[in-house]
Amino acid sequence: MAIDWDRRTCARKGHVTYAPDDPRLRIRLHATTALGEVWRCLRCGDFALGEPHGAGPAEDAPLVPRGKVLRDLFVLRFLAIERALRGVFIVLVAVAVWKFSNSQDAVRRLFNEYLDVLRPVFRHFHYDLDHSPVVGTIQKTFGYKHSTLLLVATLLLAYALIEIIEAVGLWYAKRWAEYLTVVATAAFLPLEIYELSEHVSAVKITTLTLNIIAVLYIALTKRLFGLRGGRKAFEEERHSESLLEVEESAGVLVREQPARSASGARRSP
Repeated sequence: MAIDWDRRTCARKGHVTYAPDDPRLRIRLHATTALGEVWRCLRCGDFALGEPHGAGPAEDAPLVPRGKVLRDLFVLRFLAIERALRGVFIVLVAVAVWKFSNSQDAVRRLFNEYLDVLRPVFRHFHYDLDHSPVVGTIQKTFGYKHSTLLLVATLLLAYALIEIIEAVGLWYAKRWAEYLTVVATAAFLPLEIYELSEHVSAVKITTLTLNIIAVLYIALTKRLFGLRGGRKAFEEERHSESLLEVEESAGVLVREQPARSASGARRSP
């Protein structure tokens, strides 16, 4: 079932109405009923009871996201949430690395103590912890210098900051954030492909696929880097979504056809 993004958003945020000065447009956006004046919503096209939220020249009407623009905004905010969660997780990892760097010897002793306790248990299930890749990786980290671990923690914090900045920008549909997301995500694709060539897993395949889809989706739908006409074509497409501009382009028809109101409403002159 297709989602009506316009009415879905209006149900959550309310209608957006505007009274243009041009009488050709005004008559198409305004009606009177037994309950009072109604104005046509610039987002969903339904009539809303009450005074308009704004008035003035048609070119000063608010540019209300609708249709495909609303769908794209929903996708961007989904990506924003994913980036924010990833950023918070990386911050936690960076803090853990920093704390580990300050108490490396104590953590090593604690790990070895637990390893001695768990070794017979895992041996019972025919699993040798001493040759486990996970245990081997953890033991290697104990040999890292304090300065190296601090550098890793700093780099992780920098990466987390980029993710959080992306999240904020994507949430508010900023064009610079779309560029940043595409560049930052694409930059890590070769590394993800290399890791996949070393060891194939469902998680790695899913992550790589989602990142490729995200890069292509944002770059193409937002017309980044000059694709599909670039920024100029994007702005023209966005403005064409405005109901008021659609009505303005059809304003000449108002003189030729009698205006009819919805649900028996009488249009005002």
